[in-house]
Amino acid sequence: MLFDNDVKIASDKPSRDFKKNDDFVNQKSPDKQAIKNAKDWGKFVAQKFIEDSKEADQTEKESDGEMLIQRRMLLSFTATVGFEQLCNDDALSGVAQKSFLDTLKQCDSELYRTSSDTGAFSFYYLAFRRGGEVDRRIGQTFAMLCSHDGDPIYQELGEALYCWFLSEVKKGATKFGLI
Repeated sequence: MLFDNDVKIASDKPSRDFKKNDDFVNQKSPDKQAIKNAKDWGKFVAQKFIEDSKEADQTEKESDGEMLIQRRMLLSFTATVGFEQLCNDDALSGVAQKSFLDTLKQCDSELYRTSSDTGAFSFYYLAFRRGGEVDRRIGQTFAMLCSHDGDPIYQELGEALYCWFLSEVKKGATKFGLI
């Protein structure tokens, strides 16, 4: 038995609708050089991330261990949204993200494991997607995840880390010609 909602009615210009679909299907996929650049971008960001983690481990070992883990989460999140924001091609953004994660896993599997908590990412995404003063909201979320909710020092640290690492992601995108 057929219902009215099972039937699709053609528009006034059905040939134009088919052309739109053809345009979508015929979109060019990224060329080999663009894919290589995206991989290099992801690797570049991963190396910055690894360098920062090693420095933070050495300078803050005696202090707050939970903050070090949250710092990793924040920087990993920042890399992820940086790839998404700065690259206008979703495929290349995905290539950069995969290269970032693969490089982390290859160079330091423990760092990889401790920088991909989906629970923390969910909180950061909520803050990110609310719009308006994203860096401030990210800083507040960082403070909350460090068990220092409302502490202005932790909020400012989170905000500064986010802004700094996003600028590093942008440097990589510029270096490899992706923006």
